[in-house]
Amino acid sequence: MFARIALEVPISAWFDYAVPPDWRAGLQPFDWVWVPWGKGRRLGLFLSYEASSEVPQAKLKTLIGPARDAPAMPASWQALVRFASRYYHRSIGEIGLPAIPKPLRQPGPLSAGSTALERAQRRARTVLSSSVATVPSPPPALTPAQQAVLATLRPAAEAGGYQPFLLFGVTGSGKTEVYLAWFEQLLARHPRAQVLLMVPEISLTPRLVAQVRARFPEQDTVVLHSGLADMERSAAWLTAAEGRARIVIGTRLSVLTPLPGLAGIVVDEEHDPSFKQPDAAFSSARDLALALGSIAAVPVLLASATPSLESWQAAAKGRYQLLRLPERATGAAMPQIRLVKPAPREVAGLGLSPASAQAIEEALARDEQVLVFLNRRGYAPVLYCMHCGWLSQCSHCSAYRVLHKIKGRYRLICHHCSQTLQVPRQCPQCGATHLEPLGQGTQAMEESLARRFPGARIRRVDRDVAQRKGAVETIFEEIQSGEADLLLGTQMLAKGHDFPKLRLVVVLDCDGALYSGDFRARERLFATLMQVAGRAGRAAPVAGAAQAQVIIETRFHEDPMFAALRAQDYEQFAAQELAEREGVGFPPFCHQALLRARSPSMEKALDWLARARALGEPLLAEGGPVMHDPVPMPMARLANQSRAQLLIESPTRPRLHAFLRQWLDVLRQQAPAFASDLAWQLEMDPLEI
Repeated sequence: MFARIALEVPISAWFDYAVPPDWRAGLQPFDWVWVPWGKGRRLGLFLSYEASSEVPQAKLKTLIGPARDAPAMPASWQALVRFASRYYHRSIGEIGLPAIPKPLRQPGPLSAGSTALERAQRRARTVLSSSVATVPSPPPALTPAQQAVLATLRPAAEAGGYQPFLLFGVTGSGKTEVYLAWFEQLLARHPRAQVLLMVPEISLTPRLVAQVRARFPEQDTVVLHSGLADMERSAAWLTAAEGRARIVIGTRLSVLTPLPGLAGIVVDEEHDPSFKQPDAAFSSARDLALALGSIAAVPVLLASATPSLESWQAAAKGRYQLLRLPERATGAAMPQIRLVKPAPREVAGLGLSPASAQAIEEALARDEQVLVFLNRRGYAPVLYCMHCGWLSQCSHCSAYRVLHKIKGRYRLICHHCSQTLQVPRQCPQCGATHLEPLGQGTQAMEESLARRFPGARIRRVDRDVAQRKGAVETIFEEIQSGEADLLLGTQMLAKGHDFPKLRLVVVLDCDGALYSGDFRARERLFATLMQVAGRAGRAAPVAGAAQAQVIIETRFHEDPMFAALRAQDYEQFAAQELAEREGVGFPPFCHQALLRARSPSMEKALDWLARARALGEPLLAEGGPVMHDPVPMPMARLANQSRAQLLIESPTRPRLHAFLRQWLDVLRQQAPAFASDLAWQLEMDPLEI
């Protein structure tokens, strides 16, 4: 008898191990087992017992044994992992094992002879007792629109079964209150029922968790995201996997958490690209949430003020039931959106147009909060030689090193490979000493705003600030309590936050995305601008108060996108974009996969893709997928690796997957013959091409 085991390695879908003669363990599919690997051991997932193996018995290693006290993986989790393995063309081990927190996958005893799993289980017993809210919060009165949405959702909560919904609600329409009221219905179905709430950003979780715990003080709630300490995440994961946590809030990794009592799923800000895993399997947590809902026979609610065009098209075709929240829950009017021309820096004095500077001054005089949105962190995007035109190009990547100011000292940092250098005293190319920052990031803008508005209490929120533990939470508390006047930040401030005193939003330097080579760039820009505009004027209206304002600095006032934006009409924008995409055959009117290759040499990467294309051509059929020519990726070099891509498009998903299965089998068999120093991987449904 042999045991077939899935491991987290890309070289094979499974590995066979000999079973010890005195083996007594009655393993079930997806049980955790320890197996020898190299000079150590690693965790695997048991798949099946086999009577024979293709590997000679003399070469097979012997199974070590089952992982002690490991939780049983529910049938819905097993089915989801198998589905994701098929859809993303990865092994079961590559999909399922990374979903288990890293400490639980590490062999060997820790202090006092306990394993990481046993230590996490002890820690899990304290997770729930420390998570109870001290001040319960009664639910607010719902608006008629919220009540209508809940009336539609209630049958799904009562009857169960898979039903996908798309909740299209303007910013500030009270979507979160709908989630919480729906959770109450779902949790009432069964004393062991669990619900999953997925959000795109870690920064959105603290306030949301506090809101959920205040609303459900008697229900056990845990949080799952990559910002948690390893053991803290392990304990929360075990609490959810063992069915003790009834409400699970998490980012994209939470969708692969085993939840034995799952009763419903909410994906908040479903359009957000952060739900797409940027490496490894390149899986989409939003799409996996829909698959999990179908597998577990539970309803799934996708929600956004700016739904992805794929979801909007699915609702238009009747695959999702569309629900609407057309007005703000507080009764406040949507903000007025103005477009202004950006002024030259020497005229504006601080990178703001005169109109923006005046509006900020007037808002601060009225004791209102202001948000300045600049989606570029650092001090300046690039360092520039005024004499010869040298730019601070990264030597390892196809990108510029960004000028940062860290504790009073300037550094050049590549945001892609993280290489950090001191700022040169003279130009590396011509020796001139006249080096100047080109453009402005949030750090430089913070200094400029402090000079222009010396009395304002300025708070900056970007990824650099977020690296300091607790810094973002502290800033958000200051904003809520009115201890901050002028907020400056990147997309971390664009969504999910409710700042009652915020009445003015100023958006800087957004034109670059309008004419990007990526066909999704305009969709992302529109969503970002709508979301950040939605931060303004969310509080209940005050008699005599002026309408909240959003000022967008742009040189392209006539662009049709801005007409839809000024009208705050997502449906108008979606109709425009979908018509264009249908005309050229872009998603959602076709289905795509991207074969990526990387090598120290671009020539080798392109040559490998050309040969891969030649191997796939005999497998193509009329009316099926089409393969395009290999080309360098937009970021052609990353961390000293040249990167190229080959796009495959198909009118239907089944035809695309049928072709990919055959093609990948051929590549796995023949690719090593001519690609010893090359790595390749496949991405389904790429978001960036």
